[in-house]
Amino acid sequence: MSSLRPRGLDALQHRDFRNYLFSRLLATVAAQMQVVAIGWQVYQITGSFTKLGFIGLAQFLPFMLLVLVAGQVADRHDRRLIINLCMVAQLIGSAILLVFTQSGLHAIWPVYLVLGLLGSARAFAMPATKAIVINLVPTEAFGSATAISSSAFQVATIAGPVLGGFLYLLGPQAVYTPALILLFAASLLMTRVRTRRERVQDPAPMSLQNALEGLRFVRSRPVVLGAISLDLFAVLFGGCVAMLPAYARDVLHVGPQALGFLRTAPAVGAVLTAAGLAFFPIQRHVGRWMFGGVVTFGLATIIFGLSHQLWLSMLMLLLLGAGDMISVYIRQILVQFETPDAVRGRVSAVSAMFIGASNELGEFESGMMAGAFGLVPSVVLGGCATLLVAAAWAGLFPALSRADRFQSGKSAET
Repeated sequence: MSSLRPRGLDALQHRDFRNYLFSRLLATVAAQMQVVAIGWQVYQITGSFTKLGFIGLAQFLPFMLLVLVAGQVADRHDRRLIINLCMVAQLIGSAILLVFTQSGLHAIWPVYLVLGLLGSARAFAMPATKAIVINLVPTEAFGSATAISSSAFQVATIAGPVLGGFLYLLGPQAVYTPALILLFAASLLMTRVRTRRERVQDPAPMSLQNALEGLRFVRSRPVVLGAISLDLFAVLFGGCVAMLPAYARDVLHVGPQALGFLRTAPAVGAVLTAAGLAFFPIQRHVGRWMFGGVVTFGLATIIFGLSHQLWLSMLMLLLLGAGDMISVYIRQILVQFETPDAVRGRVSAVSAMFIGASNELGEFESGMMAGAFGLVPSVVLGGCATLLVAAAWAGLFPALSRADRFQSGKSAET
């Protein structure tokens, strides 16, 4: 049985993990700054809920087309190099957004094209980033690395929207320019990362059959399938982040600075939770904890949808982020511990496909629901749907709900 004893910041003793961590931190700050700028810019130009929803769809379509292929690439090639190339693609996207903004155009199709590029880069980056962490630290430090890596991501999603919101007061170009600089620095740091991964001997050829190996593996592990699909449907129906620009302006009657804080609130809840998990990791009743996190996410979404006060909305977004972090933490460890390294990229691609569907497709679903039922009713209905998903999955995947401890190769039941 693997050890997940409280190891605090042990993973930071490893230089390659530190370089990876700070590279990912800078790149995520840049991406989150741009999220605020793109959302506010699109809503300012169009005033349309559905156009906000199309932001997610523009990233989702290329992501879904490429992610299974990307899993094969992550198993056959240098994961560090893949991540770096994706950062370069993000940098190019930032440059195009900057040129578009300075040109003074009011058509938004160039923004959707850039989002397609970013979605393609994310398709290749997600399997590689999910599969690489376990190659950067010893096995006994993986629990610490998972919590720290999640914390760093959440710190970036705290800093990025706040910076983006304040910089947007000077115009969207004031967001895209520093994003370029941060992505360049992130790429340089990634070149200094070296992995512990053993060279793959005679890798299987690129083919549809091998691309689908990750799906076959996930189907053969009910606990992994349950954990990944629970996250997919819970966030798909319950996600409300895509509508925050409209919610800030039309319900809470605040500006882009407050939007930055609203975008940050889930990350604050998540990073506080992840920091606690780094020192006090969940070791028993992991299934119950995961379902508890999803239920917290759903309830917080419902109350957020009904709120017309900025402080209450912020508080609910904090709780939403905390619940999501618990679910993410358990899912990441379950998937990585139960997956051989030879197929870890492909399995991570399946996980990324589900997460991408829940995030980007969820943004599109949120836009369509808001257009059909109104902004507030769509958010409340989404939170109720999340609670129904949790109840259904407890019955469909009893092995997940009864999972007690993390073990390498399997999860012990109570």
